[in-house]
Order: sequence, then C-alpha cells, then structure tokens
Amino acid sequence: MSTQIGIEQTGPNELNRVKGYRYELWCIARAAGIRYCVVYCDVDEAGCREWNKERSDRGEASYVDCVFEDLVRRFERPERRNRWDSPLFELYPSRDGIEKSSLVILEAVTYLTKTVDSKTQVARVLQPSIATQSARFSEANSLYELDRATQEVINAVVEQQGLGGAISRVTLGNELPPIEICRPVGLPELRRLRRTFVKLMGQASLSGPPLPTDADSAKRRFVDYLNGEFGGQ
Repeated sequence: MSTQIGIEQTGPNELNRVKGYRYELWCIARAAGIRYCVVYCDVDEAGCREWNKERSDRGEASYVDCVFEDLVRRFERPERRNRWDSPLFELYPSRDGIEKSSLVILEAVTYLTKTVDSKTQVARVLQPSIATQSARFSEANSLYELDRATQEVINAVVEQQGLGGAISRVTLGNELPPIEICRPVGLPELRRLRRTFVKLMGQASLSGPPLPTDADSAKRRFVDYLNGEFGGQ
C-alpha cells in the first residue's frame, strides 16, 4: 500500500507564485484526499536576480528581464493563516543554504508521512469539502454547455423582444418549450435570473442529478426555470 502525498514548492520564480493557483492546488489535494503542504524558498529579489544571471551566464534556461520583472511584480508571498498555504515550511537559502538534509525539508517530509493514530498507524485522509467536491458538477464540458446554453436562451429573448411589438411567447426551436412572458423583460433581469439558475444548478448537483452535458437539456431546464419565474408575475 502506498501513501499519497502532495508537496508544493513556491518562490518568486515558480508558477505557483500567486495565491489563486495555490488555492487550486489545495482544492485538488483535498478532493483527492492527499496530504498537502507548502515549502517556501524565501529569497530576496537581489538573490533571485543573481541566481537568474548565473543560470544565463552558464547557458542554462533563465528568464529574460521583462519576464523576471513581471514575476517579481505578481508574486504573492504565502501566508500561513491562509488554509491553502498551511502548513507552511520556510527555507532561507541566503542564511542556511539548501540541502536535502535541511531541517525544514525534514520537517515537511515528516508532516507528509507521519501517522495520526498510534494504534492503527493509519495516516489521516483529508476529507473533501463542499468547495472541492467538483468531480460531479464541475466537469469542463458540463459547465461549458450550461454557460453556453443559458446565454443562447437569453439572446433569443432579447432578440425577439427587440423585433418590435408586444410578444407573449419566445420560441427556441429544436422541440424546446417556448418561454411564456407577460411583460417586457430587460437584459439586467435576465442576467440576474441566469446567475441564480446556474448557482441553483450547482447546489442541486451536490446531492441530486449532475449538470446536463448537452445544450438542449441545459436549455430545457433553463426554460422551465424562466417559465416558473415569469408565471408567478
């Protein structure tokens, strides 16, 4: 049996230099039920510049000046009070150097591999939270279809109202039910209803059926929702 662990290294020159990306990695670790920690290599800007210059002088991969400046400007230091930056282990190369036997690295490895229950010797498994239960309802295809389908419905409502004259029904074709409206409906209201519908669909999929994966199914659900909203007015 193998133990799954996740370790993230971060510094001014790493892709995970922004807290939003570190949060995504934390969510992935939670959803997968693996341990996670952040190892931060704390080097000042002058030290990073020197490292980058040395790599360039040796003909190794390095950052050009404009990219380096952008990395420095966008860097967001890990903060142990943030749950996605915790536990945080900090290295100080300019003071301590970096060795495989460094105390901080040993502490990080110990955290990732230690057992919680002294009797069963079973490591604690992180439990997914609502924010990380994305397997069922956050699949790229489902979200894409829901977003596209609801926007097409809104476009149809706006377009048919803009043709002139009062209308009481918006038709969508493809054997979809019409939208019954009893008054003009503005774009701000339609956008608000769309946002609410998408939010409700995401919440419902936690305990109910998953999001639709085809456009017609998504449109049909949105049309039913709009008819329910307009029917009570």
